[in-house]
Amino acid sequence: MGGIVSWPELRKQIRTNLLSGSECFVTTLIDYYGLNQRHDFPKWNESLQIPDIYARIELLELAMKDDIEDNLRYRFIPYLQLHEFEGLLFNDINVFYEQIPQRELIGISELKQTFEDFENPELINNNPETSPSHRLARIIKGYNKVVYGNIIAEAIGLDKIRAKSPRFNNWLNVLESE
Repeated sequence: MGGIVSWPELRKQIRTNLLSGSECFVTTLIDYYGLNQRHDFPKWNESLQIPDIYARIELLELAMKDDIEDNLRYRFIPYLQLHEFEGLLFNDINVFYEQIPQRELIGISELKQTFEDFENPELINNNPETSPSHRLARIIKGYNKVVYGNIIAEAIGLDKIRAKSPRFNNWLNVLESE
């Protein structure tokens, strides 16, 4: 669907357009960064009381699943990316040097520091100043989420991304087992 939509609208799309009348499985890949109360996700307020980010996201995913009818629920696999997709791009520093023209790689010190600070790129946090997408905008001149995201992700490769990003890897393991 693209962009963050409210849970009621997303739920309607999942139930009506995707799960009903077929035997397909449906999943989501929604950035946790940017979600807030106005998106009306189930158990949102309750989740905010949980200090552990992993437990918070697991509660939200379970609440999403529980909000789908019993007869359809088994084919719905909710996934919230911690904190946002762009975090997965901070996986192999050499890819930045290989894929981004030197004249566009303007934030090398921040790039190096990010790799030093975060062994698990999923933990790069969801603050407007330090979120992965904001870091990339400072590191790469003219950063375009779609263009550079695709270039970097493809160059890293799924195996390397999975090796450093445990939540993402677990989600793919679930999808592969269905």
